[in-house]
Amino acid sequence: MARILAIDYGTKRTGLAVTDELQIIASGLTTVDTPKLLLFLKDYCEKENVATIVVGEPKQMNNEASESEVHIQAFLKKLSETIPHIPVERVDERFTSKIAFQSMITGGLKKKQRANKALIDEISATIILQTYLDGKK
Repeated sequence: MARILAIDYGTKRTGLAVTDELQIIASGLTTVDTPKLLLFLKDYCEKENVATIVVGEPKQMNNEASESEVHIQAFLKKLSETIPHIPVERVDERFTSKIAFQSMITGGLKKKQRANKALIDEISATIILQTYLDGKK
């Protein structure tokens, strides 16, 4: 089987998570500066067997798209041009940053470590990926 890659897209930096090859466990991969994201993804997908890319879909409480969806749509267009052979799916990402932050507290991370926004983005991507995996069961 192939891995599933998840993206928590941000205008400054983007969190990434990936499954194992059996698509059982979601793990944080890294955080990438968003201007370098497409190059990173292209390189990663050439080295690893990726079956699907899952991108977080930010929504407001009333279920309408959030303001950042405009940026994500532009990214998705470039992604489909850069890596056209890998399908992209979307997952509701409401509350993932709050859940990520809470998991850092629960995990015992110190206040300075919890201020690391890159780590929050990576954990958020992992939550997006786990949500996707749970939905497939």
